Amino acid sequence: MNEERPGGDKLDQDIFDAMTGFFAQMVKRGEQLAEQLDVPMFCVKAIRRLDDSISMKELGKRLVCDPSFVTMIADALEQRGLARREPSVADRRIKNLVLTPDGIERKRAVERALISQMPWAQALDVSERETLLALIRKMHNAPEGPPGQPDPSVAAPPEAVSDLTSSLH
Repeated sequence: MNEERPGGDKLDQDIFDAMTGFFAQMVKRGEQLAEQLDVPMFCVKAIRRLDDSISMKELGKRLVCDPSFVTMIADALEQRGLARREPSVADRRIKNLVLTPDGIERKRAVERALISQMPWAQALDVSERETLLALIRKMHNAPEGPPGQPDPSVAAPPEAVSDLTSSLH
């Protein structure tokens, strides 16, 4: 039991359960969006990470996936007319993936839909969204290590945390 934070174990479990439910909801929304746009979810993820021209190797790094899966993604995007493969200008042995005009429009549609359909855009006011962002950044920058030993160099503004907690009660 965590003596430094009374009830910490239950609170941490409640946070974990809430986050698990939240992420499941986010995945479901993403899948619904992919269905609406008639694109597999893995293509939606790829479209969001495609810039002007990107090597398939770099896309694999951005998606954290195996090169063979990147080939499958590229095939699916090409079949739908959303991207095309081109030889790299720097090294013709390297294949870059480039969004087509239809792919650029689909990317814009994905971005607009994702931003407008996120729960925080609908449920939180600006101040609450700012607090949420500060807390997410704080968690993202937290060191990996034993629980209960926060890194003092990473901190959300105290007023942000205070505002959030008071709005929850």
